[in-house]
Formats: sequence, structure tokens, C-alpha cells
Amino acid sequence: MAYKYIIVTKPTEYVAHVELNRPDKLNAFIPQLWTELGQAFVQLSKDAEVRAIVLSGAGERAFTAGLDVVAAGEWNGEMANLPDTARRAAHMRRHILEMQASLTAIEQCEKPVICVMHGVSLGLAVDLACCADIRICSSDTRFAVKEVDIGLAADLGSLARLPKLVANHSWVYEVSLTAREFNAAEAQAVGFVSQVQPNKAAALACGLDMAAVIASKSPVAVQGTKELLHHGRDHTIAESLKYTAVWNAAAVQCDDVQSALMSGLNKTKPRFAKL
Repeated sequence: MAYKYIIVTKPTEYVAHVELNRPDKLNAFIPQLWTELGQAFVQLSKDAEVRAIVLSGAGERAFTAGLDVVAAGEWNGEMANLPDTARRAAHMRRHILEMQASLTAIEQCEKPVICVMHGVSLGLAVDLACCADIRICSSDTRFAVKEVDIGLAADLGSLARLPKLVANHSWVYEVSLTAREFNAAEAQAVGFVSQVQPNKAAALACGLDMAAVIASKSPVAVQGTKELLHHGRDHTIAESLKYTAVWNAAAVQCDDVQSALMSGLNKTKPRFAKL
């Protein structure tokens, strides 16, 4: 598909790179960018030529500065023309759900998603990152759960997902209630990111290298691992064990298991069929 505000490339075999592409506006989100991002991840999820995805922002200054305030102001002006509170609320609810769905497409993508952040990474940047499976950033990254500073509770996923990603709930409450910025070192210390690289180029290279390693594995094993980790996050251990047994009852019957075992014995690189 052709996109205006994102760039989708395939830098190496089975790896896709999705870039937010409004660098002159710090990759701030407008409605078309929301739509394109959701469409891209729905498409990549079922693309047999893709086994791992890297998400980053174009330009040197920002991963994303969050919501484009000019576009948001125009949308609020349109909503004000609706005749009463009930109709404005219904319109707002549909709008929020549509935006949530665009980000949830990242979380629900069958393929592992590595989010590479740099520079300004505020508000919506945290929502996006929470939907990814692995988070890497450059040392100059500036984070914030910014929404209380613009008079609202974050409604696109940070408040739902961040407490499941970071064990320190006091820290989650602190950054969410104060909207204070935190840097790359702090993000790594609490476990929000797994790696901090010296600059954007190094962070992106790290993400692409990691994606290539993941893409070299069995796609049945990789997609199954992501599915089971997601299930385990939201269910009890007993429920997850039962689900894993059902999942692997089918999945372990694939040819990939034999290919992986034989390549280990023969010290060769396995090749796996597309999924």
C-alpha cells in the first residue's frame, strides 16, 4: 500500500521497517497518520514476507511529539457544532475508539514489533511504545506521559499498559500524575526500555539487527511465543499453561521443529517455510 505519512521498507529478508514520516512536525499525529499506521500493521501482520517489524520516527529531533495540537483544535471545533452533550459524547467516544484501534493493531500484530525511540518522545510516544514488544532508545530520548498537562487522562493505552510493563507502580503513578519528563537512563532503570544506545543511528541499527535475528527463527515458534507471552500477561499461570498446551498441541507438529533440531546437529543454518 502507498502511504503519505509513514514509510514502510524491507531492509533485510523478512524484516519490515515502519517510519513515522512527519519530521518537520516532529512526527506529531494527525488523523491520516493514525489511519495509515493502523492499516500498515494490519497488513504487515498477515504478510508472509515479514517476520519481525521495527517502528521508528523519521528525522533527527523526535520519535514523535504526540498529538498535533493544530489538528486536534480543528477536530474539537467540528465537534462543538454538534447539537447536544449526548451527540458530542457519542462522536468523541467513536473517535477515541478509532485512535485506540490504530495503536492496538501494533499490539495485536502477529509479528514481534521493536520500537526504536529517539529525541522527543512525549505523550502518544509512550502509548505507541507500550504496544510494542521490545523497546530500545537513544541516550538523548526525552519521555513523558504528558496528558495531564493538557487537561485530560491519557486515553490511548498508557494507563492500561504501562503498569503491566513496569513493576514499579509508584513510579507509574508519579510520571502519569505529574507529567514530568524522564530520560533514557531512568526508562532503562525501571524496565520500560531494554537497551539504551548512544544515538539514533546506533539505536536503529540495534533494532534492525535484533529484528533480523528474530526473523531467522521459525515463524511458527516466534509468533507462538508472542501470542503466549501476551496471554500470560493478562491471565493466571494456570490459565496460561492450559492455553499453551492447546496452542502447542498443534504448533509443535510443524516441520520447523525437525528443521531446527537437524540444523543444530549438522551445524547448519535452518531455513523455514513462510507462514
